[in-house]
Amino acid sequence: MYALPDLMHFPELSRYFAILSPEFPEFLKPYIEQPLVQRLSGVGLLCGTDWTPLYQNRFFYTRLYHSIGTALIVWNFTKSKKQTIAALLHDVSTPAFSHVSDFRKGDTLRQEATESANRRMIETDADISTHVFEDGLYAAEISDYHQYPICDNEVPRLSADRLEYMFPSGMALNASWNLPDIARAYKDISVLTAEDGMPELGFTTPDIAADYCTRACGIGLILQRNENKLALNLMGTILNQSLSGHIIEETDLYEQSEAELMQIFAQEAGAKPDTSFASLFRTFTQMTEIAHTDAPMENAYCVSLSVKKRYINPLVQTADGARRITKISETAAKAVSEFLAFEDTAYGCVKLL
Repeated sequence: MYALPDLMHFPELSRYFAILSPEFPEFLKPYIEQPLVQRLSGVGLLCGTDWTPLYQNRFFYTRLYHSIGTALIVWNFTKSKKQTIAALLHDVSTPAFSHVSDFRKGDTLRQEATESANRRMIETDADISTHVFEDGLYAAEISDYHQYPICDNEVPRLSADRLEYMFPSGMALNASWNLPDIARAYKDISVLTAEDGMPELGFTTPDIAADYCTRACGIGLILQRNENKLALNLMGTILNQSLSGHIIEETDLYEQSEAELMQIFAQEAGAKPDTSFASLFRTFTQMTEIAHTDAPMENAYCVSLSVKKRYINPLVQTADGARRITKISETAAKAVSEFLAFEDTAYGCVKLL
């Protein structure tokens, strides 16, 4: 029987949140307490990689933490209640294992398949609607954070959402960020004006902007490698088989935590060890490395995928106005160029157990 790992949650969360916003806005607390938001405490930011020994994530960072962190960034730079609440609620439609459901639905390039229900879930939640009314806001103002460029914008721009997930991703995946470095970078950020006249988070100091860009590209490369593609796609296949085999129902992805679902899968694999589902689950929970190949391997689970490129080319303030850091820093330009040029082998494969 598969034993669930004892996941450690982020031990320095309060210090990290204090960096993002020294003031924790009281109006957020009633929203955070709602079941629609609290459910995210059982959903990991890193898309199921916490549950496979292929990764050695340093701690479990939840979508709830990410949502609060994004909201704190927005509050710190805008002092806008509606934008801050919209940022807090931007992930309420995220199912267990996060972007794994994009993979299982074939949306590997945009990874937005799970977002479609977000607005509906917010606007039909009675408790959320009550708080929105009491705050003197309209549902349309807080149910779609895409309307606020500080909250969200297109890659490779820097938004609160992108800024937040890159920090804990780097801390958890490869220790490329720590709290002192985060504080140094964050203090250098302000709201600048992009090429199209839209507001965008950017840096004051070129060296800090170049350093941030380089670190972001390093994290992005982890997400481009076949290890990540295989891990997410394999978990996606496990989910699809668990749904088609009625091991779980679609609603369980929104009502059960990842730990609870992993326990259900472990029990199913233990009770029926000779099934395809059991083999896939054993492979996911025991694999420690994969093969990088030019062709599929026999008796193996293999992937050949193109996925969303996650990187940031931030603005930096100059005497001539805000410019992209790659326009003024050879270090940043090289990092982005190498990231965009990276191609893993045609296939990533792991022997089925």
